[in-house]
Amino acid sequence: MADLKNLSVEEFAAVTGSDAPAPGGGSVAALAGGLGAALAEMVANLTIGKAKYADVEEEMKSLAAEGAALRKELIDSIQKDTESFTAYMNALGMPKNTDEEKAARKEAMQNGLKEAAEVPLAVAETALKIFHVAGAVVERGNANAVTDGLVASMMARTAVLSALLNVKINLGSIKDEEFVARMAAKVAELEKAAMDGEKAVMELSALTRDLV
Repeated sequence: MADLKNLSVEEFAAVTGSDAPAPGGGSVAALAGGLGAALAEMVANLTIGKAKYADVEEEMKSLAAEGAALRKELIDSIQKDTESFTAYMNALGMPKNTDEEKAARKEAMQNGLKEAAEVPLAVAETALKIFHVAGAVVERGNANAVTDGLVASMMARTAVLSALLNVKINLGSIKDEEFVARMAAKVAELEKAAMDGEKAVMELSALTRDLV
């Protein structure tokens, strides 16, 4: 499969809607995060060079660069999520005729499940960083683009929570109890941080204050 990030919007939507099991929710979560980061980046760029916002020019340049880096990382993760799922599916197809083959298949499946949990967790951790950029541009950026900053925050929350759903469903099949406990704790921490992060940004604008 070609790198998913190089597909057109229509092509990506079509392959997502097909009977192929991937790309799925994990890749879509990464895309949502990438779009959220892009929106926050855009607001910063729309602020740069405006005389009215000269006092925050340097901050906005830094925020634009931060948003661009997050956007790239999250867009790259669209493919990573699909590849991690594919690795697990390949393990499922391994032979299981002998005890040795069964043991090798079981180990490969467990490793595949761990990777399929680790990739979306990384997506959630990255998407969480969008709130810093979104909050700053909503509060101090170009007021004409404030709604774009607010949508960036909403997309960030969606990305984090959606990615974490993919972590949780994979944890249910992993036998390594220490790994599961460690990941579950991270999931709970990130879920709360996403809810709090979006709320903090929403409270910055009269347009969304009544939603929180």
